[in-house]
This record gives sequence, structure tokens and C-alpha cells, in this order.
Amino acid sequence: MTTDQKQIQAIFDRIAPVYDQLNDRLSLGQHRVWKLMTVKWIDLSIGDVCLDVCCGSGDLAQLVAQRVGETGQVFGVDFSSEQLAIARQRSQNQYPPLPITWIEADALNLPFPDNHFDCATMGYGLRNVTNIPRCLQELHRVLKPGAKAAMLDFHRPSSPLLRSFQQWYLDNIVVPNAKELGLTEEYAYISPSLDKFPIGSEQVHLARQAGFDKATHYQIASGMMGVLVVAKA
Repeated sequence: MTTDQKQIQAIFDRIAPVYDQLNDRLSLGQHRVWKLMTVKWIDLSIGDVCLDVCCGSGDLAQLVAQRVGETGQVFGVDFSSEQLAIARQRSQNQYPPLPITWIEADALNLPFPDNHFDCATMGYGLRNVTNIPRCLQELHRVLKPGAKAAMLDFHRPSSPLLRSFQQWYLDNIVVPNAKELGLTEEYAYISPSLDKFPIGSEQVHLARQAGFDKATHYQIASGMMGVLVVAKA
């Protein structure tokens, strides 16, 4: 693991106890709607075997598991042991039990065979990996032919007015909220990560380079959020 990867891993370990609370507060609960939209884009079926990369506290994995049923299987993968501990605890509170296996692993080196999964999701993970092309290549490798993946993330909107609003929101709402919880440094990284994150058309290009036959980027929340949907031939 590189120094950058270790730093990002440490950030997500530290924010794990308040991650869900801050997501709710900072998105006014809208992140739950966006995650539902993301799951709809992968065309789930009962009995599917699915992957949730950079699963965090497990929201997307649980949504997927509810739809694949008892005969399905979901693997939630994250390199933050603290996030996984919360995901595991949350899923244990579900009844009936959800078919989820939690695995600590790196999105750039997934511990699964080729052509293994019927579908995949990723929430707020692509922006945080240290090598986006490598991450997309790994995702392509482990998906079965015909499988779809959907990746939800924050984006810089193209509108100058919305970009200004987004920066104001980060500076005056996000960081002060994080400061209350002693996490100023951890949440201050969001703005520079957005500046470096490829825009939608660039993500489509990278997905095609990684081998995906189809790739479409959908803007949501006036371009402040987006979902990259890909399909393997």
C-alpha cells in the first residue's frame, strides 16, 4: 500500500464513528435517495452475486442485499477496518439477516476471480482511490460479461454559480460541522479531492479504456453529484 493510500485509509478510519451522522446532516438526507437511484441502474435480479466496492458503513451493500434475496450474495469491500466494523454491526441488526460478507481489501487489488459478479456498486469511492484507471480495470476484471456497475460520487458542477455555491457550502457548512466533531482536517480534504476528480466525460473515457463496452455518466443534484454507469460486453 502506498503512502497516499495509507493516509486515505487513516482518514476513513478516523471518521467512521460519525460518517453516517455527517452524511445525513450534510446532504439533508438526500444521499439515501441518490443511493437508491444508483442501485436501480444496475438492473438487479433475485439470486445475483454482487459487489459493493469502498462500501464504507454499508448503505449500498444493504440496499443491494435486500433486492437479491436469500438466494443472492453481496460482498462489501473496504480497506478501512473501522468502517467495516460499523457496517458489520449495522447489518447484524437487520431481520431477516442479509446475505452480506464483509471483506477488508483494496479496491485496486480485489481478492476475487475474473468474471465473478453479476453487478457492482460504489458510493463515494472512485474519487478517493489513488489510481482511478486501475480501480476501473479491477472492476471490469471481476464482473461477468453483460454485468453492470454504478458509481455514485460528488462532482464539481460545470455552472460557475453552482461551483461557487458548492465551495461556500463546503467552507461554511461541511467543515464547521466536522470541526464540531474534531474532524476539520479529515473533511477539509473534500475540496481538493473534487478539484482533481475527472469530470463525467473523462470518467466515461477512462471506463472505456478499462475495457467497458458501455459507459454513461448521469448528472444529479444539478451536477454536484453524478453516477457513472458501465457495462461489460
